[in-house]
Amino acid sequence: MPAISFAPASRTWLLRTPGSAYALRVDGDDVPRHLHWGEPLTLDQADSLPLPADLSGFNGFEGHTPVGEELPVDGGSRFGAPSLQLRFADGVRALEPVADGHSLTEQPTGATLLLHFRDRHYPLRITLGYQVHDDSDVIERWTELTHTGTDSEAGDGTEQGPITVLRADSAAWSLPPRDDYRLSHTTGAWAAETQLRRSQLSYGETVLTSRRGVTGHHAQPWAMVDAGDADEQHGQVWSTALAWSGSWRITLQRTADNALGLTAGAGHEGLTVRLAPGATHSTPRLAGLYSGGGFGGTSRSWHAHIRAHLLPYPDETRPVLYNSWEATAFAVTLEGQQQLAAHAAALGVELFVMDDGWFGARRNDRAGLGDWTPYAGAFPDGLQPLVDSVHGLGMRFGLWVEPEMVNPDSDLYRAHPDWVLHQPNRRRTELRHQLVLNLARPEVAEWMYDWLTRLVGDHGIDYLKWDMNRPFTEAGGSADPDDPDLLWTDYVRHYYQVVDRLRADHPALRIEACSSGGGRVDLGVLARHDQVWTSDNTDASDRLVIQDGYAQVYPVRTMAAWVTDVPNQQTGRSIPLRFRFHSAMSGVLGLGGELDRWTGAELKEAAELIAEYRTIRHLVQHGALYRLRPPRSQNELTAVQYIAADAAEAVVFGWLEQRRFGRPQPPLRLAGLDRDARYRDRRSGAVHHGAVLLEHGLDLELPPGDWASAVVHLVRV
Repeated sequence: MPAISFAPASRTWLLRTPGSAYALRVDGDDVPRHLHWGEPLTLDQADSLPLPADLSGFNGFEGHTPVGEELPVDGGSRFGAPSLQLRFADGVRALEPVADGHSLTEQPTGATLLLHFRDRHYPLRITLGYQVHDDSDVIERWTELTHTGTDSEAGDGTEQGPITVLRADSAAWSLPPRDDYRLSHTTGAWAAETQLRRSQLSYGETVLTSRRGVTGHHAQPWAMVDAGDADEQHGQVWSTALAWSGSWRITLQRTADNALGLTAGAGHEGLTVRLAPGATHSTPRLAGLYSGGGFGGTSRSWHAHIRAHLLPYPDETRPVLYNSWEATAFAVTLEGQQQLAAHAAALGVELFVMDDGWFGARRNDRAGLGDWTPYAGAFPDGLQPLVDSVHGLGMRFGLWVEPEMVNPDSDLYRAHPDWVLHQPNRRRTELRHQLVLNLARPEVAEWMYDWLTRLVGDHGIDYLKWDMNRPFTEAGGSADPDDPDLLWTDYVRHYYQVVDRLRADHPALRIEACSSGGGRVDLGVLARHDQVWTSDNTDASDRLVIQDGYAQVYPVRTMAAWVTDVPNQQTGRSIPLRFRFHSAMSGVLGLGGELDRWTGAELKEAAELIAEYRTIRHLVQHGALYRLRPPRSQNELTAVQYIAADAAEAVVFGWLEQRRFGRPQPPLRLAGLDRDARYRDRRSGAVHHGAVLLEHGLDLELPPGDWASAVVHLVRV
């Protein structure tokens, strides 16, 4: 059957994915209404579905049903959360869309549907976009707004003048009626990102948002909803995720009659866009996913989709990385970096990254940002001697940069004080002793691209850690004075363009996204970066929680995790080296810390664990993730499993931070294995029946005492 099919008589559309179906109908009033999102249906079955009842028919108080439209507009008797709010040149705000055709494009791997509408009176075209893929249950949606008037038709300006876009969400999603709803999302802060929260969804409106100009540490632009009965293995889960790296907002509305809708898009309250005659405004994509496989099935479907359709090089295996920050901070010298590189290479590290402190007057965080030339006191002959040393050790060379920032104490700021975000008659707020460069200005974006491409090309740099360490303040200085809020959109789009151009110029370059840790992680970032610095918090215990929240939607292949020194810089906690490694080995393994102060025993153990990681990382980075026991408390086992697509191999990680007397750990039931196969433990040589591992479980044989951890690599016999 086709991926998208149509019943003309009822104007019903059916979108099919491998494991789900989505149906909508354009009703008699030309309103696109939601019909179904869930288990697969045929077109005949979808065509037989009745439209949900409209509250406006019951009495004169309720108006239109607050949820159930594909893109609720501001107009008529709609009093729910609107996805689209406009103001025309004559002050009119209400919209009256009329169906205006469609286009359907069949691709070899999916299909795209565009539904067109026009306003009944004003020169506005609204297009609702839908894309499905034949290998994914994710449906991508977006909205385009086009001012169909022309300047020559302006007349008195009341109808043909600019249209002010007050709110333009990417899409609205409606969920089937359930007795109850539960919301899953993440919250957090710097060094405490992606803390998973699950709670009953309140009646009324629930808003998740970032007003910071970046995705933010405090919330992620995704949400999951279930009926309160889903778990890791079972249950229906509906989820959405936004591909946007600036401010954003998700609004969930649970009505008094227990209907539930979600609308989401770029920007936060108060921001507007000016749509001039002939112009088009396109929203970022908002992806939606239905899964009947519980939270685990939902995560695995998101991971597979992101690998297949977003990541730049999804089949690559990420190298073991060493980063110099915790070893040196700003005290960077050529000799010191060469010594660290030699230690790292001896351990089996494959990528050496020099962090902050290598450029300009950057001896602390108060000066030098923006002056991207090597510090002559540390690198009298430039960067090339260090690059050559690292390459000579058999490692790739990476470099930390923060292109979007500037210190007021810098040559760049003294030359271009107007290049930062600022507003007239307002002080320039410094955070971390720095200001944000106005990337919305084309000349700033071009300057940024120019020095980055020369830096990479002139020195043969293999890897950039691209940091962005503070949110927007005084966000003024749009390139279009008639549209000041365009800055919030143009900034993100220019950021995307600089990264895209840089990657096109240097195909071998790989880029890590960082924003004081996980402050800018979203589908837009993952489409352009190879991995993400998950958090500045490297405490192995805290990381189990952070990584659990991160991997709800984002694939482990992108989740950078480091082993660093103890006591930990953030928590002051001392955790054994093996536990620290096992925590980091469940992601993309990296190292920090002062390697020249590690004991011989620590270096030996580290080399052994890195070698072990290199034998299992194909499973960690490319396998399917099963959260066998998510992190709950320090005296309960946490365990995850990664398994190959053909179930021929699996690796199991287990961590127990504190033991409690009289609480022996029961065997750990595994998942996804071939029931009829036998599996050999590569370390012990023991052979296990797949059915026994699935039904009765595996004894992890954790070592005695606190901070116990184990890794078990199973291979089908």
